[in-house]
Amino acid sequence: MSRRFGKRKEENEYASEGDNPPKKSSRTDDSDDEDGIVVCEISKNRRVSVRSFGGKIIVDIREFYVKDGKQMPGRKGISLSMDQWNVLRDHADEIDKAVAENS
Repeated sequence: MSRRFGKRKEENEYASEGDNPPKKSSRTDDSDDEDGIVVCEISKNRRVSVRSFGGKIIVDIREFYVKDGKQMPGRKGISLSMDQWNVLRDHADEIDKAVAENS
């Protein structure tokens, strides 16, 4: 038996040996950024955008990659709700001060 990293699976997780775990759906909808407003490009492959997701406005800071000539959103990134964004924005001066002290 090989050891795998990550979450431990229970021996009786599935009803029978023939049952397979549910498959993850691949992301075929590349409209993540099309529905939003790209506020700025932080670097070649990183962007900040504002978009609606699930009926809520989010600030999305994400890495992108190129696939078949299209820019696609990657897994690395963070989506902040408006409450989270407001907390971060309200602490911008403290963050700047901490950066200055550590440089």
